[in-house]
Amino acid sequence: MAGWHWTRWPSREGLEREAESRPRRVLSVFGRTVLLAVVGWGTFSDGKYAGWAAAAAAAGLVVAVALWALYLRVTREQRPTASYLLSAALVGGAWLANRGLAHTLADFLWIGLAVTVLIRLPPAPALLAAAAALGSYTAASPASWLSVCATVGGSVLVGFLLRLDIEARGTARRLLVQERAARAAEAESAALAERARIAREIHDVLAHSLSAQLVHLEAARLMLERDTDRAQIRERVVAARRMAQDGLAETRQALSALRGELTPVGEFLVELSDRERAPLTVTGTPRPLAAEAALAVRRTAQEAVTNVRKHAPGARCSVELRYLDDVVELEVRNTRSPRGESSGELAASGGGYGLLGMRERAELLDGTLLAGPDDGGWRVLLRVPA
Repeated sequence: MAGWHWTRWPSREGLEREAESRPRRVLSVFGRTVLLAVVGWGTFSDGKYAGWAAAAAAAGLVVAVALWALYLRVTREQRPTASYLLSAALVGGAWLANRGLAHTLADFLWIGLAVTVLIRLPPAPALLAAAAALGSYTAASPASWLSVCATVGGSVLVGFLLRLDIEARGTARRLLVQERAARAAEAESAALAERARIAREIHDVLAHSLSAQLVHLEAARLMLERDTDRAQIRERVVAARRMAQDGLAETRQALSALRGELTPVGEFLVELSDRERAPLTVTGTPRPLAAEAALAVRRTAQEAVTNVRKHAPGARCSVELRYLDDVVELEVRNTRSPRGESSGELAASGGGYGLLGMRERAELLDGTLLAGPDDGGWRVLLRVPA
């Protein structure tokens, strides 16, 4: 067994007091108190000590208790030299107690040491120390051979079982520490993912809003240099202002979505189609979507419709939302621009509806995004799990 490797100390975690439950600690203290009382009673109850002999016996009992407490401490700390020397000292002290007629104390030291070394020391030195202690007990005990054999066998069995219990407690404690570390790492990973998600949403909103504002402001600057009519310049500035307001509104919507306060996708698409004058078709049974899926549908629809107006002005645009069994599909189509701009020219001009960002968003949800020319126009198809 792993706990009985000849040169390995038992699990240190299992020997720590923190590894014991409160009832177990209370029982342990109570048991030690009772044993100390029994040893003291057995040593002094028959009146064989008087005067200086009684004082010497009491001093010997105090020394034995101090050595035992020190032995428990150094074995818990797994200090080899001190543990082995104290084991030998306790065996010798038990012989002195037996010679001094303190038979109860001697028996307690021999048997208790045999059990304890089997629990706390590496198996090889533990067996040697247990053999020395139990051999001394056997040689000095006046009890019958049957009683002695039962005591020796019971001591070895108890020591073996308690060692297995300590190993089990140590393993449980290590697993608990590992589980807590795993939970902490999982929480940290979740926090990082959440921050990345928030950063991605804010970046998408601001990049879209600021780029549109720059277009209008640059146009206004050029008009000022050319002394264009003030009304046209004002129109550009107002458009930039409107883009800024829309960007702030979209930022609030993104934060609301991350908090689970997103308006239903259907309502958003109705507002978007009405504002952009793009016909909306909904098929299937509408149902609530997860926040990430709903946000992906909203962003894709918004980006696609906006880019149609930007890169294919005058083209007819349509939006279709399909609720299927396990997925939801969003399809945005536009016809050829009246200016004659082809789909290839649209893609080259930066059209393509921000394909990279939309595709990354879909892939994060285990979805797909397809986009490409369609009958002279352009088609975007988003499919995400519902």
